[in-house]
Amino acid sequence: MRLKSLDVFRGIAIASMILVNNPGSWKQVYPPLEHAEWHGCTPTDLVFPFFLFIVGCAMSFSVSKYIQTTTKIETNIYWRIARRAAILFILGLLLNTSSIALDVLLNSAPIENFAKIRIMGVLQRIGLAYFISAIAVINLSPRHQKLLAIAILFSYWALLTIVPVGGYSAGELTPEGNLGGYVDRLILGSQHLYKGGPFDPEGLLSTLPAVVTVLIGYFTGEWLRVQPIKTRTSINLAICGLCCLVIGHLWGFLFPINKQLWTSSYVVFTAGWALLLLAVCYETIEVRGWKWGRPFEIMGLNAIFLFVASGIVARILLKTHIGSGDSPPSTYTWIYENWFLPWAGALNGSLAFAVTAVLFWWLILYGMYRRGWEIKI
Repeated sequence: MRLKSLDVFRGIAIASMILVNNPGSWKQVYPPLEHAEWHGCTPTDLVFPFFLFIVGCAMSFSVSKYIQTTTKIETNIYWRIARRAAILFILGLLLNTSSIALDVLLNSAPIENFAKIRIMGVLQRIGLAYFISAIAVINLSPRHQKLLAIAILFSYWALLTIVPVGGYSAGELTPEGNLGGYVDRLILGSQHLYKGGPFDPEGLLSTLPAVVTVLIGYFTGEWLRVQPIKTRTSINLAICGLCCLVIGHLWGFLFPINKQLWTSSYVVFTAGWALLLLAVCYETIEVRGWKWGRPFEIMGLNAIFLFVASGIVARILLKTHIGSGDSPPSTYTWIYENWFLPWAGALNGSLAFAVTAVLFWWLILYGMYRRGWEIKI
């Protein structure tokens, strides 16, 4: 069974990720297309949890047939899960490495910079969260899966608000004083964190509540698999989404909604928005048969390829330069300043650059779609 609405949802998530990651200038961005500075949640802060949520939904269809089967098949699925998680982690690590490699090759950066490579990242978190979630799904009963999710959320809340970090009081939810940052510095080292520390927004400890985001997606997919394709199913999804929004918002008064810390309230709150968007996709595509989602479906079929390829191209544009002098603009900046800024202005030009990036990659993925190319991990 394959629901087109899930592919469309995945496509919306990856298209949004390309949009918010590629403004013409980071100094000229409309507020909804920026991450919250610290506490809070903007539309941009929904993109990554949406992607993890859809990983969980898809997992319910791919992993369920291996549950409660023979030991031989279980061993095989363990290998497949570990292989997929490792590939995602390695791809993320290679993306991080590519930035340093381009600097060394093109900009005469010292080769010692390779010793400061960032270890974690978006794909690394997806790989780890997928691996832990899949292992839990295979080995735990549905009841124990839900208990695990609840236990992680409340334990993470307790850890970040009760356990003090050296030099800071308990519950110090700042970049320097939070427990997750302390764990990252202790295990990974500051030189291997995002921009050299003091914490990593895709760090080790905060990956645990990200596992719950995947599990919520899995629970949703498991429920959808046995539901009739009717409007009532869409309504129930929307009701659950609204409940999560309320619970996450109220929890945020005690444990602030924060993407960079991936707080428990953030998990529940963003799951609410994911369920609402999925309800819209499900109702319009599965129930009513509307065709509006085909452009996003095309992007969703090769989401990981798109993320990696767009990341590499963006890095090449940022590390290469056009012009002469002591500090010529990067190719990325030159394109924005010469092709978009003059006719659209600073803010709209920056947005137009990002939209053009999405359209550029859509054309490439459309070509892959026409040829039947679907790159899977």
